[in-house]
Amino acid sequence: MTEQEAITADKQEVNKVFNKNVIIKGALWFALITVITIAGIFFYNNTGDTLKALQHISYKYIAICFVMLFVDLQLGSWRNHIYIRKLAPGVSHWVSFRANVANMFMGAVTPAHGGAGPAQIFVYTSNGVKFIDAFAVSLINMGATLIFMPLAGFVAIMLMDTSSVSSFVPQMLKFGFTFFLLFLMAFILAFWKPLWVGAIIKKIANGLSAIFPKRKEKLSKWAESSFISISKYQQTCSVIIRQHPFLFPLSLVITTLLYLNKYCLQWVILMGLGVNANLVQVIAFQVIIQFGIYFAPSPGGSGFAEVLISKLFGTIIPATLLPIFTLLQRSFLLFFPAMVGAYVVISLLRKQTFKKTG
Repeated sequence: MTEQEAITADKQEVNKVFNKNVIIKGALWFALITVITIAGIFFYNNTGDTLKALQHISYKYIAICFVMLFVDLQLGSWRNHIYIRKLAPGVSHWVSFRANVANMFMGAVTPAHGGAGPAQIFVYTSNGVKFIDAFAVSLINMGATLIFMPLAGFVAIMLMDTSSVSSFVPQMLKFGFTFFLLFLMAFILAFWKPLWVGAIIKKIANGLSAIFPKRKEKLSKWAESSFISISKYQQTCSVIIRQHPFLFPLSLVITTLLYLNKYCLQWVILMGLGVNANLVQVIAFQVIIQFGIYFAPSPGGSGFAEVLISKLFGTIIPATLLPIFTLLQRSFLLFFPAMVGAYVVISLLRKQTFKKTG
């Protein structure tokens, strides 16, 4: 298999994720699980009192949340655009903004954020960025997230009061740490020792071929394609980092500001609900939630996120306010950005359809 064939295979994988059927199915599951879980929290925590509590929301703080949401979307887009403006100077920041919200929408409707990267790549390539450059930027920023999240999770555990936390939380933490460390190790190995990763993939393919002899040809093609792709993207990432050595540290700074803004948004929501909570405790809780659901097997971590919110924030929020807080938290961190991203994705799919039928 040639290098060009490997890149073509990667493009096909991106297009497989970024298609109408996957999006519709994921969106339906995401909506269904989220509605059922939030409804369960509402009924469990006495809906009558909850609805009365709605009258006491301070809309001044909700307005601040919308400002913080805008900051969140801008930081997310700048995290990509600092690279894109070097690799494709003609591409505007508006394209990076659309790529970021498309990433958030597809992350919401696919398990373990599986569609987030392909959506971002699709937006960029539709606007003139080379596929390999768009893929490399996605990988580099994934690396920044893989470094930041376990560190943040570790600090949060050190700061958090765990005395009243249920056993579900430690289980989600173990799940999060396992996947983050596995992906981080794979990322570091693929970047520093791509030949080792290629050899491991080939051994896995040979082992699977022995178990499934009918799939031997497909597995060997997958191993070869993966090896060529890893080598190519590692070279591209290395060139980007060598030519622009300050961009990766800047990406880490933007990633930190991005997540701190997300974490502090919860505290502002609580202020709007009249709850005076400890800011450090709120940030620690939100780190644990985001860390625990990042690789959750449901679309957008739906179900897992709502349960974690109720288990953690239920220790500092009155039961009557918990359903409202859960709904507002998920709305600002996921539903609102996903709605903007849905508009971008639907527009792109329409254009794609017109091209095919035109």
